[in-house]
Amino acid sequence: MREVISDTSPLQYLFQIGLLDLLNKLYAKVIVPEAVASEIKVGLASRVMLPELTSLSWIRIREASQRALLPIAPGLGPGEREALALAVEAPGSLVLLDDGLARRHARLLKVKFTGTLGVLLKAKSLGHLASITPVMDRLDGLGFRLDTKTRAAILEIAKESE
Repeated sequence: MREVISDTSPLQYLFQIGLLDLLNKLYAKVIVPEAVASEIKVGLASRVMLPELTSLSWIRIREASQRALLPIAPGLGPGEREALALAVEAPGSLVLLDDGLARRHARLLKVKFTGTLGVLLKAKSLGHLASITPVMDRLDGLGFRLDTKTRAAILEIAKESE
């Protein structure tokens, strides 16, 4: 099975809507870069609603060994840079990213990626979710950035057009 590496955003949003376990159901094991684990620790200390990664047996925290890649991705946060570095180290892996700039860098690096919405679509297609519409409404309430065209496209793919 291919390695799945997650940035902070998918972990945060899936946890906040009560669907973090979808990652375990869909991918069995998820690798979290050290920088993402650090971002989550800082968030937890600030009382942000985030998962306690060490309590999840299916999460593996890993440091990127290809540190040289990290400085060449200007504008990205440490978690995004390290997630991309780990993905480059593991050809054929899948990285979970929501940030637009991080996705552009992933394309340049020829790294396969999806995001929170892609996870939800896969979960629905495999029968783990009955409907995406209420989940997207909950994400919207959390401030998840989703323009109306993207929302319509996701609902079309999910066969839930409004």
